[in-house]
Parts: sequence; C-alpha cells; structure tokens
Amino acid sequence: MIVIPAIDLKDGRCVRLVQGRKDQVTVYDDDPVAVARRFQGEGAERIHVVDLDGAFEGRPRNWEHLRAIVEAVDVPVQTGGGIRSLEAIEHLLEIGVDRIILGTVALKQPELVKEACRAFGPEKVLVGIDARNGRVAVEGWVEESGVPAARLAEAMLESGVREIVFTDIARDGMLQGPNLESLEEMVATGVKVIASGGVSSIDDLLAIARLAERGVTGAIVGKAIYAGKVDLAEAIVAVRRFLDGRN
Repeated sequence: MIVIPAIDLKDGRCVRLVQGRKDQVTVYDDDPVAVARRFQGEGAERIHVVDLDGAFEGRPRNWEHLRAIVEAVDVPVQTGGGIRSLEAIEHLLEIGVDRIILGTVALKQPELVKEACRAFGPEKVLVGIDARNGRVAVEGWVEESGVPAARLAEAMLESGVREIVFTDIARDGMLQGPNLESLEEMVATGVKVIASGGVSSIDDLLAIARLAERGVTGAIVGKAIYAGKVDLAEAIVAVRRFLDGRN
C-alpha cells in the first residue's frame, strides 16, 4: 500500500472542498505544479489529481494544468473528473497521464468502462466509486443514486476493472478518520481498493494499511497534508515501516 497525495484543481488552482460542496472551497496554492514537485520531493510514488471543474461540468477542463503537472514530475499521475468518452481517455494518456479514473460513466454508461478496459488495458483504467451512506453518488457528488457501492464494485470487476478509488463522501475533507467498515465491504468484493476520504493522521494511514493484505493498495491524502495534520514524508516512511514489519 502506498500513500498518494492529492491535488484538486479548480480554476487552475490547488483547492480542497468539504464533502464535495462547491460552496465550501479553500484555496491552498495558486501553483499546482509547485505542489506536485513538492510532493515528489517528499517521496510520493504517485500523485492523484482531480479536475473539479470537469467533475461538475461533465467534461475535462484543466487539460493544460494537468499536462504541466505531468511534465514537471517523474512519478506517475492518475486523474479523474468529467472523463466520459474514449477520446478523452486517449487524450489524457497521450499527454502523459498514467492512469485514468472513470466516475459517473461507471454507473450511467458501464459499457464505456468495459470498452475502455479493452482498448487501453485494465492497468490504465480505474473506476472512482464515491458513496454517501453506502450509496453511489455521481455528477461531482451532486446526484445520489440508490445503487449500493459494493454492488457497483462487483459490476465493475465483471467489466474488467481491477482497481477502484473508493471515497466516503461524508468523511471527505472532514479530518474525522476513514470509514474502515466501508473499506472492508469494498475489498470483500474482490476488487483492489485505493482508499480516499477522512485521513487526518498517520495513525489513520496505519489503520488503512492493516487492510493491505486484503486488497487495499493505496490511501489518498489531501486536506490533512494542506492543513498540516500529516507530514507526507513522515507518513510515507511510517507506512513502509509498518508494512515491512508485517512481512
């Protein structure tokens, strides 16, 4: 399991939202490229970038900022937000993005996910499953469905997806700790899981790391880094030592 720092892009700036709400935005840095370089310098093995404008508008909006981030660092970059066509996926891969995260289309256009896995390979296509009270939310978390998150994970596994990013919306940006029970439900489906939402300390990351043997491959950390609750370099070392000690 690796620690993955997050950059959320809105209007070209590095921001964080609370529970995905557009009216609760905090700008942390006007230079996301500098943030990405700092994360790499602190030992990040992968960087998670979300195009918030794209998520809300249904089409990628921060192409140039994303390209700049990819070109500025040597570590892989994964991205999501408003990606709803094979053409968008192809373009993002062409500008150097390592892995693409599909969200809304997983629920509304599952055939597109299947086609993407066939066209680009499951190692390049992740699905982002965002849930509130165990039910999937889409369209930038604005629209809630009645579909259980675990059921969608099972359907995506059958479509060729091997790894998902699972976000508990109620925990996102709240610094209240991850929802470990929901994480356990997701890994029980057989899909590999990158956990997102709620991390507030290194202890939270170690709690997630205890599920590594069951299929949790990463933990995304955003607000806790920006708010000074988690030192990224220390967190990466702590998780590595914990996992090494179990092997």
